[in-house]
Amino acid sequence: MGPRNILILGATLTGLGMIASSFATTPAMLSLTFGVVAGAGIGFGYACLSPAAMKWFHASKKGMVNGLIASGFGLAAVYLAPLTASLINNFGIDDSFLILGIGVLVIAVPLAATINNPPAGYVPAAPKVKEGAAPVVVKQSKDISWKAMLKTPQFYSLWVMYAFASATGLMIIANITTIASVQANLPNAVYLASILAVFNSGGRIAAGILSDKIGGLRTLFIAFALQGINMVLFATFKTEATLILGTAIAAVGYGTLLAVFPSITAEYYGLKNYGTNYGVLYTAWGYRWCNRYCSCWLLYG
Repeated sequence: MGPRNILILGATLTGLGMIASSFATTPAMLSLTFGVVAGAGIGFGYACLSPAAMKWFHASKKGMVNGLIASGFGLAAVYLAPLTASLINNFGIDDSFLILGIGVLVIAVPLAATINNPPAGYVPAAPKVKEGAAPVVVKQSKDISWKAMLKTPQFYSLWVMYAFASATGLMIIANITTIASVQANLPNAVYLASILAVFNSGGRIAAGILSDKIGGLRTLFIAFALQGINMVLFATFKTEATLILGTAIAAVGYGTLLAVFPSITAEYYGLKNYGTNYGVLYTAWGYRWCNRYCSCWLLYG
């Protein structure tokens, strides 16, 4: 179908799913319209953008490309959260779903129509190097199908790393206002959500660029080390300043995952089947369901 058609389909499903959610009268119906229809649309978009974008740029820039695309998803919370809250306060939940759904159809569908793969025979320009410096050489990845990928030990190592690292970040992201209230007596620390969004988005860009320079695995090692230390110390963050610092580190660590794991997937298994391959690896992110139980146990015993 090509990325353009899939992105148009994804944007259409997202918009229609949100519009249909405005007419939902039961939790089951809302789960179908918003969770299944709109959720599937978002998934289509997320899976298509990176493969199409990486084909336009030199392989040495895949981290930066993934970081920039992933940052758009992270930064959306900065404006969507207050926008949605304002819409709900002024129009109610049903009309808010309707307005947002129409907005997606009007804005996202035309933009999706501009995305496509490069023409046949297109070769991305190599990055410029300083005079006397060695040219940038990138190892060509062999294209591997998702079935063959499942037979490699690296996939399972990546899956476990992704699962536990994302669970750690999401544990903080999903509960930061509660943590601030219980741990630091900050009942109105809603601004921490904006700090999360900004550093989450910025971390994706920075990590993507860094991975191009030092490699994806080294970048992940740095992120894991910082996140591990941050989590060990998080229970001691009982002031506003330390909570802001801990929140920022957690957001950067989490954002790093969403920029670097796609690049590593393309590096290990090639671009041809990247969308499917990363989709399979991305199931590790779905492991976050355990966060609720872990978070409740850590917060309340």
